[in-house]
Amino acid sequence: MLVVAACPNDVGSIVLADVEGPLIHVPSAARVKQWTEVHRLAVAGREPEIARDVAARLAKAWLRRSMFADVAALATATLSLGPDAGAYYDLGWAQSSTGQPQQARRNFDEALRLYREAGNRANEAATLNNLGHACHSLRDTQQALTHYHQALTIARDIGDRTGEATTLNNIGSVYHELGDRQQALTHYHQALPIRREVGDRAGEATTLNNIGGVYHRLGDPQQALTHYHQALPIHRETGNRTGEATTLNNISAVQFQDGDFTEAKHALGEALEVFRVIGDHASEASATFNMAALLSRMKRLDEAVEFQRRAVGLAEQTSHPGLNQMQAFLVQLEQTKKG
Repeated sequence: MLVVAACPNDVGSIVLADVEGPLIHVPSAARVKQWTEVHRLAVAGREPEIARDVAARLAKAWLRRSMFADVAALATATLSLGPDAGAYYDLGWAQSSTGQPQQARRNFDEALRLYREAGNRANEAATLNNLGHACHSLRDTQQALTHYHQALTIARDIGDRTGEATTLNNIGSVYHELGDRQQALTHYHQALPIRREVGDRAGEATTLNNIGGVYHRLGDPQQALTHYHQALPIHRETGNRTGEATTLNNISAVQFQDGDFTEAKHALGEALEVFRVIGDHASEASATFNMAALLSRMKRLDEAVEFQRRAVGLAEQTSHPGLNQMQAFLVQLEQTKKG
């Protein structure tokens, strides 16, 4: 999940929460192509069992590569054959990752109902985690914490260490947003050694990013950059493009505050490009807002206004929680430009 806090005098950092899925080996391109064709034929031939099995494999591979539009289309096609918990779950994940938390919440609710009916506690916990993620995106922090604590109990009951670490990270992200930095750090530092213990490299990078965010807010830019620079190569190694863009945005925020505007603009430009490629328009809106704030401080008002208009447009498309703030900043920029 991406949460941004930006204002005209600051470039906002982003906190990551996890949507939960199993660790996998990425299949070859030839295997993916084969699976895609098998799925197409299964849907056309009304063969739900084959379609669901193949869709599950494809979704696992594509979600880890931030191929959210492909996953949404895949899950929608699978659901045309009838209700399926896995397809609802994958569709919710894709929606949650592209700034559609309300739609994601509905699909996770459907997945949760079906997993509970089937007595699948592991997937129940994973879905509760992702429901918490959607609620957090909708600013319903109490409901998010409720879902996360339910997921944490199940993860510990069934010995799911990866799920436990994911949930601890996500609880930390809620406390981070609520301004309780100590509670956030406590949960992140509980999550990090478990991530390393189970070999969850993508999760390790997520938590490193978030620890960096806490130090940034505590006024320790060097510790923030240390953690961000540990996270960034792992994001790239694991193909987590959302994480890569998030951490680039956050590096930019520290550089901005240090007065290194040129480097900040370069990192933020990289982040923006990734958000555009993966179709995460809500995060693109946040990063575009940050670029406008940066350009404003660089006295490049024409460009700042252009970026801020784009940020407002994206925020309107995605029902972004920062829309009012973005609109106010656009008015301020336009008034400053007029002199």
